[in-house]
Amino acid sequence: MLLGSVLVASINFGFNVSMARLLGPALFAQVAAMVTLLMLFSSVSLSFQMVCAKFVARNGSTRGKLAVFHNLRRAAWMIGFTIAIVLTIARNPIARYLRMPDAWLLVVFALGMAFYTPLGVKRGNMQGLCAFPALSRNFILEAISKLVIAIVLVELGYGVMGAVGAISASIFAAMLIPGPKVPAAIEGESVEVIPASLGEGMQAIVFFVGQVIINNIDIILVKHFFTAELAGLYAAVALVGRVLYFAAWSIVSAMFPISAAAKGEDNKHVLFLSLLIVLLMSVAFIAVLALFPGFIIRLVLGEGFRSAEPLLSLYATATGLYALAVVLMTYEMSHKIANTGWLQLVVSGALVFLIYTFHSNLRKVIVVQIALMALMLLLVSLPFLHSIRRLRWKESI
Repeated sequence: MLLGSVLVASINFGFNVSMARLLGPALFAQVAAMVTLLMLFSSVSLSFQMVCAKFVARNGSTRGKLAVFHNLRRAAWMIGFTIAIVLTIARNPIARYLRMPDAWLLVVFALGMAFYTPLGVKRGNMQGLCAFPALSRNFILEAISKLVIAIVLVELGYGVMGAVGAISASIFAAMLIPGPKVPAAIEGESVEVIPASLGEGMQAIVFFVGQVIINNIDIILVKHFFTAELAGLYAAVALVGRVLYFAAWSIVSAMFPISAAAKGEDNKHVLFLSLLIVLLMSVAFIAVLALFPGFIIRLVLGEGFRSAEPLLSLYATATGLYALAVVLMTYEMSHKIANTGWLQLVVSGALVFLIYTFHSNLRKVIVVQIALMALMLLLVSLPFLHSIRRLRWKESI
């Protein structure tokens, strides 16, 4: 799962780098804004994926797994089409807020959104069955199709419209890519079903709404407050920082169904191993960006983005702090209804408020994120630190 996610992150990185090089900072800012909208709407898709994964893993019977999959898929299609219709109707005000010259970009984008939520259920089923190779293949083929289609369309002269069309086309392609079939129900098998509950669904929605706001709202606000050139530079910095987050998320994706099915001490081992891997990845990533910012910018994005060098390690620091917090939050969600999702939602609201208040330059936007992510990591760590202290106290007795 980790290797597959690294490859997906690399291909997505290649997509963004290709678009930045082919279109330049100003037009790349438009593509980055659409990618950010995709990430915002991913809160719905990821909510369905998490709930599906959790209850497919929890159901011991094939009938239970089938019931969870089919019920969630039916609801996902209705929500997906609703999102597409709303986006199409609201295309003009959204385009004005993001300073986008062509509102039809949002119509092309909406076509992909109709399939994005059902795709989350499909991936959640793979995740719940612990079919990580198939899940990785699905992500990889989606990323490859997006990259190839985008380069072809942009080179043919379709510009930003071609890049956005590639995003929607890749989502449709991922839906068509075959995965492991849901196993047929076994005759005479127990009919006990653990259904996906409303509380679990609300928890997932709250968590992912907060997650996508924290990960993406800065790009939307920078696009709104700053010039197209500066917005493009910031999008390039965020592009590099997201490589770390996507790598960390692969660890979370593998941890979640295992933790949901595990009990007792096995749960703690899964958590500590996941935290250690994400911590080591974060430290190494930040160190490389701090030591070689100029080399990385020139190698990846070219001379036109050199003024973004001082921001690379700062943004990666904010990303690393948040990735560690996500490991703790998703671990807690894997085996109970957690309150950390609401905490994250509050922090995401504070992030929007503080960026609106402090945005005189790009550095301040990132410093605000570092401060808030450090605070959130401290808060979500307190229950775990308390449980460790209590365990040690019992052992000493």
